Amino acid sequence: MSPTPRSTGSKPTNPGSQSALRRLNQQRIIETLMSGPSTQAELARKTGLSTATVSNIVKIMQDAGLASTEPTTSSGRRALNVRLNSNGAVAVGIDFGRRHLRVVLASLSYHVIAEESVMLPLGHQSEEGIQAAVVLLEKLLRESGVDRTAVVGAGVGIPGPIDRRTGTVAQGAILPEWVGINILPHLEATLKIPVFIDNDANLGAWSEVTWGPHTGVSNLMFMKIGSGIGAGLILNRAPYYGTVGITGEIGHATIHEHGLVCRCGNRGCLETIASTTTMIELLSRSEDRPLTPADIVRKGLARDSATLRVVDDAGLAVGRALGNVANLINPEVIVIGGPLAGLGNLLLDPIRRGLVRHAVPVIGETTTLTMSSLGARAEALGAAALVFQHAGIRRT
Repeated sequence: MSPTPRSTGSKPTNPGSQSALRRLNQQRIIETLMSGPSTQAELARKTGLSTATVSNIVKIMQDAGLASTEPTTSSGRRALNVRLNSNGAVAVGIDFGRRHLRVVLASLSYHVIAEESVMLPLGHQSEEGIQAAVVLLEKLLRESGVDRTAVVGAGVGIPGPIDRRTGTVAQGAILPEWVGINILPHLEATLKIPVFIDNDANLGAWSEVTWGPHTGVSNLMFMKIGSGIGAGLILNRAPYYGTVGITGEIGHATIHEHGLVCRCGNRGCLETIASTTTMIELLSRSEDRPLTPADIVRKGLARDSATLRVVDDAGLAVGRALGNVANLINPEVIVIGGPLAGLGNLLLDPIRRGLVRHAVPVIGETTTLTMSSLGARAEALGAAALVFQHAGIRRT
């Protein structure tokens, strides 16, 4: 698959410049080498580049630690065999959450080189989160022995809608302190690498068709249930962004017209019924401390009756919202992600009941509903995969 995700990433340099041409040629060589080592002559033949151009680019890649060479014999003549280093081209995936930050380093072979997550204070400012990401990235690069020259870019997930006309975080984000801020310039200035930004649910969907078990799926929906509820869409094998980039806001679908007032200003939104924030508020009333999503999973698996009721109610509401979406786009697969994934069928079963009840029968029967196998890493892995796509590097 070769989708072209849009992002608020770095503006491309002049496409006719020498540096842009060299970068394009390097991408062609990298893509060719992803299927295995080749001699420089074979690279020239496969890419259509001159042997001199291939030789120059291979030397640049060697100096940057992207590739290595070794003498070999081809057709009875001495030649130079070129192979990508296992950690030769590295993408950074960064996932900002309401209370967490996760950073991963991933190789061309879609192997996680290093990863770590840290807690962030509730209500943190954008600059605080960005500086924490810089510190964590430098730590991972240092500990894994990855040279900065091998980093081709960073994908960044934000828990909220992003207006792609301006690159700003739009109203409705789980991080209200970030609303209205164009964080791309700050990130690129501090990370000193190309940056590509997307909504975290979009990246969750992207991770499922790149890292996950759904690489052959053309139409997929990823729904993240957390402090907020959002969805990412893969339609016809490509991410779907709509007109201005604000799609998948299923958390603000009206479930109860006269329900609680939502943070978006409307009443009875799905988030007021099924978000982890709502579940925690309901279940913490009889506790001596506020619960966490991990507590909900623990108590649910222990068959706590109150927890099972809250989860069941939430799941039915989620299924109802999914039924309406499924009727509209007829996805092949719907993946549920977020911190409650550990509940497994305790959450999936009521979602499935709601989906089947509110979807057209044939759609309810033929839509696969499953939990994400990527867990808390999904958004960060999707961010790393986004970098490779923008670099023109496709998974083979």
